[in-house]
Amino acid sequence: MTTTPLPNPWSTSADDALSTLEVDRERGLSAQRVTELRHRHGDNRLQGAKRRSVWSLIIDQFKNLVILLLAAAAIVSFLIGQHVEAIAVVAAILINTVIGFVTELNATRSMDALRQMSERTATVIRNGDHEEIAANDIVLGDIVVVNAGDLIPADIRWIEANKLRVNESALTGESVPVDKSTDPVDDDAELAERTSMGFRGTAVTGGTGLGVTVAVGRQSEIGQIQEMVEEAEEEITPLEQRLNRLARRLIWLTIALAVVAGGVGVLRGEQIELMIKTAVALAVAAIPEGLPIVATVALARGMLQMSRRNAIVNRLASVETLGATSVIGSDKTGTLTENEMTARTYVLGDYDVIVDPGDGDDSVHLKANDHEASVDEGAPLYHAMRTGVLCNNASLSDDETDESRGIGDPMEVALLAIGRQLGFERDAMLEHLPEAREVAFDQETRMMATFNEENGSFRVSVKGSPEAVLDACTQVYSDQGEQRDLSDDERKEWEQRITELADEGLRVLALATKTVDRDDAEAYEDLTLIGCVGLLDPAREDVPDAIERCHQAGIRVVMMTGDQQGTARAIAHDIGLIDNAQTPVKLGSDIKPVDELADDDRNELLQVHVFARVSPRQKLTLIDLHQKAGSVVAMTGDGVNDAPALKEADIGVAMGQRGTEVAKQAADMVLQDDAFPTIVAAVRQGRAIFENIRKFVLFLLSGNMAEIVAVAAAASLNWPLPLLPLQILFLNLVLDVFPALALGVGEGDPHIMEKPPRPSDESTLTPSHWSAIVIYGIVMTLAILGALLAALHWLDFSPEHAVTVSFLTLSFSRLWHVFNMRDNASHWLMNEITRNRYVWGAVVLCAGLILAAVYVPVLADVLTLHHPGPSGWLLALGASVVPLIVGQLLKAVRVINV
Repeated sequence: MTTTPLPNPWSTSADDALSTLEVDRERGLSAQRVTELRHRHGDNRLQGAKRRSVWSLIIDQFKNLVILLLAAAAIVSFLIGQHVEAIAVVAAILINTVIGFVTELNATRSMDALRQMSERTATVIRNGDHEEIAANDIVLGDIVVVNAGDLIPADIRWIEANKLRVNESALTGESVPVDKSTDPVDDDAELAERTSMGFRGTAVTGGTGLGVTVAVGRQSEIGQIQEMVEEAEEEITPLEQRLNRLARRLIWLTIALAVVAGGVGVLRGEQIELMIKTAVALAVAAIPEGLPIVATVALARGMLQMSRRNAIVNRLASVETLGATSVIGSDKTGTLTENEMTARTYVLGDYDVIVDPGDGDDSVHLKANDHEASVDEGAPLYHAMRTGVLCNNASLSDDETDESRGIGDPMEVALLAIGRQLGFERDAMLEHLPEAREVAFDQETRMMATFNEENGSFRVSVKGSPEAVLDACTQVYSDQGEQRDLSDDERKEWEQRITELADEGLRVLALATKTVDRDDAEAYEDLTLIGCVGLLDPAREDVPDAIERCHQAGIRVVMMTGDQQGTARAIAHDIGLIDNAQTPVKLGSDIKPVDELADDDRNELLQVHVFARVSPRQKLTLIDLHQKAGSVVAMTGDGVNDAPALKEADIGVAMGQRGTEVAKQAADMVLQDDAFPTIVAAVRQGRAIFENIRKFVLFLLSGNMAEIVAVAAAASLNWPLPLLPLQILFLNLVLDVFPALALGVGEGDPHIMEKPPRPSDESTLTPSHWSAIVIYGIVMTLAILGALLAALHWLDFSPEHAVTVSFLTLSFSRLWHVFNMRDNASHWLMNEITRNRYVWGAVVLCAGLILAAVYVPVLADVLTLHHPGPSGWLLALGASVVPLIVGQLLKAVRVINV
């Protein structure tokens, strides 16, 4: 398949484009030519988004070194005849697999956006006839016909454009429709400035057009974006990286313990069979069999809680990654803003009117020089409202509670919306002022006009480009609503005021009017200037507070938009992203590939909060830049142009309501309410989950440390093993799991969002945590071995009964040990652990399971446990509280500081 013969069609004239592609604009392609072009360049089909299969979901559950380590332990146990132990380990693996599989299956994406897009039809000219064909069947050179309401089916070069306007927000981030023409533009024009082009997937909002297809399928802009999505690397989440590092350490520890213990025993003349069993016991003790189960359940519960807060997470490990987020890269349109234009200010005569939306959708306040502006008949604002509503082709929803929603040009919808709020209902006005004529918006005049009958004459209402309207005006309304001549000095003042509005990031329309005797009079002569209206896609009301919470949590928010520089700056200032409305905004054209940036350039870009006119590839560069600087990046967006960045980021966050399906497919998380604050809530949840993971990993490994040291010490001293392999499995798989689960579902520190994000390379367990594991493990070991020796030499128990005492000592000491997991800064009695009702439930449940292990005959026989009698129980319970008491004392004196 070859590339398009027109590398830069936007800078080529329409006639040259037709000539190069060898197509007649009137007859289009012949059937033979269609077949030839399809063979040479392919059709317009896009490859469907890949969907995770059931088998891939199952396989993903085993991509975990801890699981693989457990599988190895099960195989070894089976080979040496320890079938019960092998079955128990396999059960642990299956439990983890089922939980993870079911959770991720429920979150699997169910829609393929690109396949849906390919089901559309298009109108083309072939053999001189208009034909409706499947959009997939379009080939290079096809002449495509579009009308208002159509989705453009391929990338086309306009050869006719009749008042054509296209909404390209999903592709470029531009929040208002773009006027299209057949005139070529510069070779280096940005995507949003290629007015001679129509791009696949964008919507025609007005006018008609005829274009020649210059790129199909993967060669189109949306096709290239899809390639970037596929090329973007699927990042391994920080949690997966940490658990893999932990598993690698455990693998080496397990091998070392098994080899050393077995080798020492053989050298001492012990039976090889006994040493193998000892080595297996040490290996089983070293592996926290409950860790994958607890981690999976904790993350699954986090997914459930996030879904209740309107955040749907597609991968379990992504839940925790949110907690490590240090940079949030955000699109502007539809993410930080409402994606609905609103009238922000009116410039009238010698004063400005600020539009305050008030306390609800049904109220609006107009402030002029600190007082309420008048919309009484004859006032300049009265004329502005009438003109904005009459000179309009949009329509509002009939549901008056939904005033901001409408059909048509977003700026026209905004004028109708504020008109309705102030009592200027278009339908009611047209009953008294019937429309006699409309002069549609034209790219050359850059104005629109309507003629409405009024008292035997015709009121002409005009709106359009401020420069064009101002040139057509000879008079202006005064503050009192009287008309006076527009002097040259006043004209310059108006030009300055218009420039100031544009510098504030507002879209500016000028409004003018006049009265004529005939409806065929010239529309754009001798107009009276009413004023200008500044419109803006406003920031969402809840975004500034969310930005402030991000700042408190040490999270940088970076705006990456395809919109204009002034608009980006204005929104950034409104939401508190920048403090100064004059703060420079970096353009996408200033962003070079990461490898070409000098260190100073990299540091400069890392400090920028607002980027404008950014392309999809430049967003990838910015994400890569922050990731290489050590940041964990979450990227938000809703457009097709955001999809590659959503996939490349550590966490991609798509908008569920306004977001395109392409963006949702690429994201790790979808916000059902499109609310930026939901991201902040998800980050808090992620931080809490990580702290909980730390707690239960510390809890599990300190208990495992006690098992390892106790078994190794007993084996080296030729004492009876205080714990048998199956007893260790029972502890690790059953008794440990429930307290660890209780720790995993805790609510977390209420002040967790007042702390900076943890470093991206920080391990799950820091040196302080490892020292705590060793200390706790040694204390519990002393309690176990002390109870074992006391049972043997003080109570004269048989080795079998003594082992029961040591088993009970460890069982209850690990149960009480859960209370050592409180934060150091918390009270020893009233803290996040004692307030966790799940912890108390786990204590009661596990106490019952311990009793069952001793007194249920079948279970007692499998575990080789015996009734210890009253003295044995007193010894075991007494020894089991020692680690709790010592642990609380060591926390009090800061020997243990976690």
